[in-house]
Amino acid sequence: MQSNDHVQFFDGGIEPKLENLGGKGASLVTMTSAGMPVPPGFVVTTAQFDAFMGEAGITAKIHELLAGLDPEDTRQVDQVSAAIREDICSRPVPEELRSMTIAAYESLMGRFDAPVPVAVRSSATAEDLPDASFAGQQDTYLWLDGVKAVTDHIRQCWASLYTSRAIIYRLKNSIPNEGLSMAVVVQKMVNSKVSGVAITMDPTNGDRSKITIDSSYGVGEMVVSGQVTPDNIVLDKVTLAVVSEHLGDKHAELVPDAGAKGLVEREVDDERRARRSLTDAELTAVAQMAKRAEKHYKCPQDIEWALDADLPDGENLLLLQSRPETVHSSKPAPVTAPQPVITGGYFSGLSTPALKPTA
Repeated sequence: MQSNDHVQFFDGGIEPKLENLGGKGASLVTMTSAGMPVPPGFVVTTAQFDAFMGEAGITAKIHELLAGLDPEDTRQVDQVSAAIREDICSRPVPEELRSMTIAAYESLMGRFDAPVPVAVRSSATAEDLPDASFAGQQDTYLWLDGVKAVTDHIRQCWASLYTSRAIIYRLKNSIPNEGLSMAVVVQKMVNSKVSGVAITMDPTNGDRSKITIDSSYGVGEMVVSGQVTPDNIVLDKVTLAVVSEHLGDKHAELVPDAGAKGLVEREVDDERRARRSLTDAELTAVAQMAKRAEKHYKCPQDIEWALDADLPDGENLLLLQSRPETVHSSKPAPVTAPQPVITGGYFSGLSTPALKPTA
């Protein structure tokens, strides 16, 4: 299957546009085009969401519900959010659109010897912008098997454009609801033995001469939800020498379980807790990947990465996301000496429902 207006593969050769792919989708297509090690996948574009909403005929009703909404009245926001999301999830998807998504999923599965689980992630048109931080406001679903699970969760991602958190954020930041749209990323799931984030600066003070890496065992969602404290390592950006490191407790990890057909939480033994989750070589590789992303995008980056247990060493580091760092990058680079010690982990932004803003 080839890319088209409604479905765009990461390696489909079509120029990524934010208005078609959302922030996350555009980034994944861009990184794939740049030759970075991104797990394969496709984006259900905003054109499909817009066509669905047009067929459902509920856009005017949504605008009416949101008009005059008080962001401080969380009970009312929750009620409006629930009503909108239920409306979106209960409407039928036109068969032509559904058929294209199914064909794209089957085409992705055809790249592997056997079907593989996927992640389904929201990619809104207003997210991952240099002057805004929308991380975590829309839904992400991990380790999904089969076309029905994928299509059902694409619909839920569409509906998550109207989570209470997203509605409140847009109201408080005067972001209009008119013109909003949602793309959805469907991507091969990584069997993460270690995962985390890397920021091409020190987020405690904005020092751009440093790289900060958080890492822990398993899939990274436990880190960003605050369930585990990751290892936190600060490196010199030029020499990649370790400036400081703090070992987190890393008491648990999320790992795939064939019997459960999903991710399960497992306790980490004392020996693994007591050592750093990344080897020296892996730490250097993550830092080099972060620098490469910063060089490509020409601004400080907040990346998500994982080491795939199914791939050989040296080929198993994968780039899951790269977004602009939004807290310090708009400020001038500091001229004062950086603080020499980091006392705790920095939790950066993966796009998960449980995330707290910084991703």
